[in-house]
Amino acid sequence: MQNRSLDILFSSILILITAGVVILAWLISAMAHSGKGLYLSTRIGKNGVGFTIYKLRTMKETSVQTTSVTTINNPNITKVGRFLRKTKIDELPQLWNILKGDMSFIGPRPDVAGFADKLQGEDRIVLSIKPGITGLASIYFKNEEEILAQQENPEAYNQQLIWPQKIRLNKFYIKKHSCFLDLKILYKTIF
Repeated sequence: MQNRSLDILFSSILILITAGVVILAWLISAMAHSGKGLYLSTRIGKNGVGFTIYKLRTMKETSVQTTSVTTINNPNITKVGRFLRKTKIDELPQLWNILKGDMSFIGPRPDVAGFADKLQGEDRIVLSIKPGITGLASIYFKNEEEILAQQENPEAYNQQLIWPQKIRLNKFYIKKHSCFLDLKILYKTIF
């Protein structure tokens, strides 16, 4: 759904509809995380350009992310954070990223530096569109944290198996993009 007009319309409507939930979740997250309920992070967007993504904080502020993966058994995720992640409420502030034009509803998930910005050759097509809140890879790996938690070496598993599969799914989406495919992705995301 890489249509700016639709992104503005639907993100505006959803911001209004979800404002109460986001404000309440932000306040609860702020209480659980020493007053800092919002999490800002640099992610790689269209054309490899970094942007600030908005999320609700789910991990202890003092925790330093030493790998690109987080598993459900990460001790730095707070109880409030587990709930926000499970319900995906922590992702709702990204509606502002859509309204600002950093993201779209559907597309490859924006990643931290060191992954998408390092793509080579044909794989760089993933950077030709705005990242999205949801996409084929998001649906396929909806339980990614649980999958990674079962691995002896989650970082290696992610780099060798999950990341390449995400690239294949994102390339497929870009090459086969259609209104029908977008509607199918939205349907699967919601239901």
